[in-house]
Amino acid sequence: MSATTPAEPLEPAETASSAGARPAKRRRTRTTRVRQFLVGTTIVVVLALVAVTTFGWLTGRRPLPEYSGEVQVEGLSSDVRVSRDAQGVPQIYADNAEDLFRAQGYVHAQDRFFEMDYRRHVTAGRLAELVGNNEDAIQADMVTRTFGWRHVAEEEFNILDDTTRQYLQAYADGVNAYLADRSPGETAVEYTVLDVSVEVNEPEPWDPIDSLAWLKAMAWDLRGNYDEELDRALAYSTLGDASRVAELFPAYSGTGNAPILDPAEAGAQANAPAGAGTASATKEVYQSAGLADALESAQKALDAVPVQIARGEGTGSNSWVVSGQYTESGKPLLANDPHLDLAAPGIWAQVGLHCNQVGPECPFDVSGFSFSGFPGVIIGHNADISWGLTNMGADVTDFFIERVRNDTYLRGADKWVPMEKETEVIRVDGGSPIDLEVRRTVHGPIVSTVMDEAQMDAVAGSPTETGTELGQYEISLQWTALEPGHTADAVFDMNKAKTPADMKAAAAKFEVPAQNIVYATTDGHIGYQAPGKIPVRAVVPGAVESDGTWPRPGWDPRYDWTGYVDPAQMPGVVDPKEGFIVAANQAVLPGDNGPFISRDWDYGYRSERIRTLISDRIAEGRKLTAADMSEFQMDQWSVFADTLVPVLLEVDLPAGYDSDGQALLADWDKSMDADSAAAAYFAAVWRNLLRTTFNDELPESMWPDGGSRWLAVIQGMLDDPNDAFWDDQSTVAVVESRDQVLTQALVSARQDLTVELGKDTSDWQWGTLHQLRLRHLVLGGPGIPAPIATYMNPAPVKVGGGSSIVNATSWDAASGSFEVTAGPSMRMVVDLADLDASTWVVVTGASAHPASPHYDDQLSAWAAGETFPWPFSPEAVEGASEDEQTLTP
Repeated sequence: MSATTPAEPLEPAETASSAGARPAKRRRTRTTRVRQFLVGTTIVVVLALVAVTTFGWLTGRRPLPEYSGEVQVEGLSSDVRVSRDAQGVPQIYADNAEDLFRAQGYVHAQDRFFEMDYRRHVTAGRLAELVGNNEDAIQADMVTRTFGWRHVAEEEFNILDDTTRQYLQAYADGVNAYLADRSPGETAVEYTVLDVSVEVNEPEPWDPIDSLAWLKAMAWDLRGNYDEELDRALAYSTLGDASRVAELFPAYSGTGNAPILDPAEAGAQANAPAGAGTASATKEVYQSAGLADALESAQKALDAVPVQIARGEGTGSNSWVVSGQYTESGKPLLANDPHLDLAAPGIWAQVGLHCNQVGPECPFDVSGFSFSGFPGVIIGHNADISWGLTNMGADVTDFFIERVRNDTYLRGADKWVPMEKETEVIRVDGGSPIDLEVRRTVHGPIVSTVMDEAQMDAVAGSPTETGTELGQYEISLQWTALEPGHTADAVFDMNKAKTPADMKAAAAKFEVPAQNIVYATTDGHIGYQAPGKIPVRAVVPGAVESDGTWPRPGWDPRYDWTGYVDPAQMPGVVDPKEGFIVAANQAVLPGDNGPFISRDWDYGYRSERIRTLISDRIAEGRKLTAADMSEFQMDQWSVFADTLVPVLLEVDLPAGYDSDGQALLADWDKSMDADSAAAAYFAAVWRNLLRTTFNDELPESMWPDGGSRWLAVIQGMLDDPNDAFWDDQSTVAVVESRDQVLTQALVSARQDLTVELGKDTSDWQWGTLHQLRLRHLVLGGPGIPAPIATYMNPAPVKVGGGSSIVNATSWDAASGSFEVTAGPSMRMVVDLADLDASTWVVVTGASAHPASPHYDDQLSAWAAGETFPWPFSPEAVEGASEDEQTLTP
C-alpha cells in the first residue's frame, strides 16, 4: 500500500488457503487463545441487551467520561487543566509534579481503566479472578506466579528514588480518585458484559506496585533470544547434526548488513565469549529424548503467558535519526515506529505532561506515548531532546538444564542442594482455589513442570528414572527482570533529560527491557545509547553454551552468570561521522566487538533498507524533511522478493502449467502494495516454499514463521541445489533438489490463490489476503457472540507491507494465513527545528471505550500512512484544543 492508498474496511473473511491450510504453530495458537478468553456460554444472555443499537447507546455509552467543565479530584493541591484535541489526546498542565502525575492517573482511568485492570490481573497472576474458571487463564496465572513478577515489583518499589515513589503514588491516587464514586459498569462496558458470567466486584484500588509489575510484562515480551535458545536444542534433538542446526541459525555477519555502530567510534573492545554456535560440551544431553520433553514442557508453559506487548517474528521496531547537516531545516529529524502486537485498544496512550512553570520543583514539559497504568512518557520528546526506542534483542534469559531428584538439584559433581519452595494460591471466580508449588534453583524458577503435575512423570524418563543417582531433567529460567531494578527511575530521568550526557545517565538505569535508544537534541546533536542489564557469562573452553545460545548445564557452576556488564561499557555514540544512525533491531556492533550482548539479532534487512533510503537521498544532494521520514516509514519494498524473484523466474514450469503467476513477478517492482497482484502471488510462493522445505524435518513449534532469519537461511541454501533441507523426507523414494521445490512452490501458490482469490490474476490483491483485524483484549475473539465481538472489534482493513519490510506488518507463514500478526503500533516523526511540526499516529485511538469516537479514529489514517499534527507549545496546544476540563482540589 502506498502512502496515499486509503484504508478499506472489509467484511470478515477466511484468508487461509483451503488447499494445504493447517493449524498454526502451537506457540502462536496458544498465545492467541490466552489473549481472547472465552467468558462462558452464559454470555449469550447479553444478547437480551443487544438490540445492538440499544446496547451501544445505553450500556456502551454509560462509561464515557466528560471531557469538559470542572470536576473535583481528591488529592490535588491546585487546579489542573486538561486540553484535548480533535483525536481526544490529552495535554495536561499542572503547578507541581505530583499534581501532574495524579492528573495523568485520573485521565488514564477515564480513558482506559479496564485495559489497566486487565493488565494488572495478568501481571499479578490473578487473571482467573477477572475472567472466571477458564483453563487458559488459570494456566497463565500459574506461570506468572511461578515467575513472581509482583513479588519482584514489591522489592523494586523499595529501592527506587524517593521522587519516583512519590510520582508512582500520585499516579495511583489519581486513578483511585476516578474510581471512587463509580460502579464497574460506569467505568467500562467490559464489566457489564463480564458480569453476566462471572461475579464482577468493585475494582481494587490502584497501587504503585500495579504500575511496576507492568514493566515486567513489557520486559517479558521484549526479552532476547528465548525462542532461538529453545529451538536450537529442540532442532538438535530432532536432526542430531550440529552443522544442520547451525545452518538454521546463520551468523549475522553473513548477511552483509551493517550494524548500528562503527566500533571505532563506539570505543568498543573485542571481548565477547567465544563460540561457534554448535553443540559440543554437552552434546549427549541435547540428544536425550527426556530433555526434549522437558524443553517442550517449558515452552508450553511459558507460551501460556498472555501477550502484552508483542511476541514472535513481528517483535521489532524501526528508529533512525538524521543530523541537521542533511536536513532542510539544519536541525535533526528523528523517526520511530515500534512493531508490536496490535489489538484493541492499542498499546499506546498519547499524552502531553506540562508543568506550568518548569523548574526544579516541577521539571516536566514532555509529550509522547505512555502506557496506561504507568506514569510519564515512554517514547517522545521534551523541549530539549527527543528519543525513540527499538528492541535491542539482548540475550537476557538463559535456560538451565537441571538434574532434579525429589526436591533437590545437583550442583557440582555430587552435591544435591534443596530447592527453594513456596506455595501460591490461585483464586478462580466461579471455581475452587488452586495451590501451586513454586520451586526455584540458584538460577531461577523451574518452568518445565508448572501447569500440570502429570507432566513431571512424562519428563522423568531420561536419562535415568526418578530417584536414581542422576535424577531427572527439568528446566529453570534465569532472567534479568526477576531481580529488582531501576527502570522506573530511568523513565522519569529520560522525561527530564536535556543533553546526550543526561540520556546516557538515564540509560544506565533502564535495566529491563534492553532497548536501543536513539536521540536528537534541539541544539543539533544526535546519538545512540545501548542500555540494559546484560549478564556476563564465563567462557567455558570448548563449549558454545558459554555464549547463551544453547540451554546451559545447571549442575556445572562454570556456566553460572558471573555478574552484569558495567553500564559505562555499553556501546554508544554522539554525532557519528556518517551523520545518521539507524537502529532497527540489527546487531549493535560487528562480530565480537564490545561487551557480549547477543548472537541472535534480527538479520538487518529493514535497517539496511532504511540506510539505503537515507543514503540515496543524501547522494542525490537532496535535503531531508519530516515528510521524507514519514514516506520512508511506509516503504514496502521487499528484500525477500529481491532475493528470490530472479531465481523463481529461471524455473522451467511443467508443460501445460499456467505461467501467468510467474509473469506477474517478471513485471513487478518488488513492492508489497495492498493492491498488488504480484505481491499476493509472491507471498503465497514464500509461504509454500518454507512449508515444503522445512516442515517435514522440524518439530511443529519450529515451523518457519517467514521472518528475517528464514530469509538468511534460504539465502545460504540457494547456491547449493542439493542441500539436505531441499529434500522432502516424506517422499522416501525421491530426493528432491532446489529447483523441484521452487517449482512446487510456484505451482501450489497458483492453485492456492485460485481458490482464495479467483482464477483471474487481475482480481488478486495483496491487501485482500493481508488484513489487519484488531481484536479486543478479552471480548473480541473466538467464542464471543458475534454481536459483542463486532461491537468491540474495529472493522478490518487492507494493508500493504509485510515481514522484514520497513512497513513491517508481519504475518506468520507457519499458520497458513496472511493476516497481520504485528506491526507499527505507532509512528512518530520529530522535527527538532520546530517541535510543533512533528507528527504522530497510533493504530487505534486515544480511548479504550468502544462507544467513543476516539476508539479507532486513527486507524484509517494509520493504514494509509497518514499522521496527525503533534502540538507541543502552549500556543499550538491551545490552537488544537477541542475540549477543556479543569480538575480542581
